Amino acid sequence: MRQRGVFIPAVKEDPRDEEAPSAKLLLRAGYISKVHSGVYTYLPLGVMVLRKIETIIREEMNAIGGQELLMPALHPLHLWQKTGRDVSMKDSTYQFEDKAGHKVGLGATHEEVITDLIAGRINSFRDLPLSLYQIQSKFRDEPRAKSGLLRGKEFLMKDMYSFHASQDDCVEYYEKAQKAYHTLFSRCGLKALMVEASGGAFSKEYSHEFMVESVAGEDTVVVCDECSFAQNTEICTLAVGEKCQGCNKGDVRHINAIEVGNIFKLGTRFSDAFHATFTNEDGSSSSLIMGCYGIGVGRLMATIVEAHHDDHGIIWPIEVAPYAVHVVRLSHEQEYVERADEVCKELEDKGIPVLYDDRDDISAGEKLSLSDLLGMPYRIVISKKNKDKIELKRRDSKEGTLGHAREILGHIL
Repeated sequence: MRQRGVFIPAVKEDPRDEEAPSAKLLLRAGYISKVHSGVYTYLPLGVMVLRKIETIIREEMNAIGGQELLMPALHPLHLWQKTGRDVSMKDSTYQFEDKAGHKVGLGATHEEVITDLIAGRINSFRDLPLSLYQIQSKFRDEPRAKSGLLRGKEFLMKDMYSFHASQDDCVEYYEKAQKAYHTLFSRCGLKALMVEASGGAFSKEYSHEFMVESVAGEDTVVVCDECSFAQNTEICTLAVGEKCQGCNKGDVRHINAIEVGNIFKLGTRFSDAFHATFTNEDGSSSSLIMGCYGIGVGRLMATIVEAHHDDHGIIWPIEVAPYAVHVVRLSHEQEYVERADEVCKELEDKGIPVLYDDRDDISAGEKLSLSDLLGMPYRIVISKKNKDKIELKRRDSKEGTLGHAREILGHIL
C-alpha cells in the first residue's frame, strides 16, 4: 500500500488531556481519534490492528467450539428487569425511553439477551454443550473515562457464553477457555497472568481475570514469583513480603496490571431468571448451567501498545501489526524509485503486507520519525546514501543491517 493514499493524520505533539502512553501514541500516530471523553473513532490503521486481533480471537474461540453470532446493542429493559440488573447496574448503564414509550437500554453486557435467546430453544441434554460468542460494541456510563481505550464509555468486546448440562462439563469447558485465553494473549505479544478475583455482579463464585503487568494498570494484583499464585487485592489479604499461600515458599509482591479478559462460572443465575431449562436423560428438567468469557478488544489493542513501545513510538508484534514492513524511500531519483517498487513487489508477492512511503515532499527525518511512531515490525530504507544496497531494521532493535535486496529480504519473516 502506497502511503500517499493512506489516511494517517499523525501529529508531532502528545495530546494534552491523555496520560497513558498507549493513548498518546495511538492518537499521535493516527490509529484513533478522540470524539469526546471515553469515545473514539478507529482510523484506517487502527481498524487494521483491530481486525488482526479479532482474527486471533475468532480462531481461538472457534478452536474450542465457539460459534459466532451478533446480538443487538439496544435492549428492551424488561429483559434486565428479570434479573434486577436494571436497578443494580443503573449507575453504569444507559437507560431511556424510545419515542414509542418503550423502556430500553444500551447493552453493557449480554447475559440477559443470550439467555432469552436460548430459553425454549435448547430442549434436551443432547443439544448441549453449546458455546456462542460475538464481537460487538458495549456501552457503560463510565464516570472515570480516561487512559484512551483502556477505560471508555463505548468499547468493543468479545463476549462468549457457554451452556452445559452438568457442573463437571462446565468446569471442563472453563479450563479449555483458560488455555485458549493464554494462547490468544501470547499470540498478541502479551504475557497474561490468570488472577483469581471476585465474581462481582455476575457470579457468587470466584472469577478469573487475565492481567498484564503495566505501570498504566489500575488493578493491583498479589503475585508470587515462585509459583502461579495470583489474586486480586479485592479478595487477597496477604501483605507484601508475606509467604505465598499457594506454595508457601516465595514472598508475595504487589503489581499494577491491566485487565484484558475475564471468565466467570455463572451457574444457573440467569437461566433460572429466564426459565431456561432442558430435559435430562432420565426425563427430569434442569436449569442450564452457564459460563461467560469476555475480552475487551480495544483495551487489548491499547495494552499491546502499553507493553510494546519506546520513546520513539509503537512497536507492534508481528501478528497484530497493520503492515509487517514499512518501506521508506528517501530519494526521489528514478533509480531509487524503481528499486523501492521492486522491493515492495517482491514482498507482496510473498504475501508480506507492505506500507510504502512514496512521498516526495517530506524530509528524510520526518519520514524516519513517523516510521518509528507507526511501529511496523520491520523497516526497509532505500536511499542514495546506501547506493545499491538497502537497510533492514527491526523496530525493536537499535541496529540495522545493510545489504543487497535479495540477501536482506531473506531475513524478513
